Amino acid sequence: MPFTPFHFGPGAALHAIAPRQVSFLAFCTSNVLIDLESLYNLVNHRHPVHAFLHTYVGATLMVLATVVLFGALRAVAPLLRLPNPFCWQELTRRQILLGATLGAYSHVLLDSLMHHDLEPLAPLSRTNLLLNVVPLDALHWACVVAGLLGLAIIGVRKVTRPHDSGNVASSSRAGVR
Repeated sequence: MPFTPFHFGPGAALHAIAPRQVSFLAFCTSNVLIDLESLYNLVNHRHPVHAFLHTYVGATLMVLATVVLFGALRAVAPLLRLPNPFCWQELTRRQILLGATLGAYSHVLLDSLMHHDLEPLAPLSRTNLLLNVVPLDALHWACVVAGLLGLAIIGVRKVTRPHDSGNVASSSRAGVR
């Protein structure tokens, strides 16, 4: 994707479908961590732009990094008095793991459809069989529509069930987690 937030659309839809299972925050975090590699490569004029973290092996490491990051931040949150927007401190390890996994693997999948320098199955294969399978405009629109539908579902749920947050640990506050 030319811009990381396009990846958030499918994440919003997945969270809307399974709010008690999928952390949208972990989904977004794993996506951002993966694209930090591309940002670094672009700024430093390095090629390929989509390198190791844009493989399923690299994405798996970013899933683990996301889980560790959430755990570490949760451990120091009381000491540092970190704010708790979206009740992120109450997410379960399972919600974080599932959100991060879906985020990282969907990131590689979506980018495989459009980036010629991406080798999603490396080191096992240097081929990208998904490249250009879906037209770029259709891919972008699918991400946007998924995001809008996800937000609409979340909004309707919030209005019709204002005390159901979708979080296993805390169902007294509404919001996106």
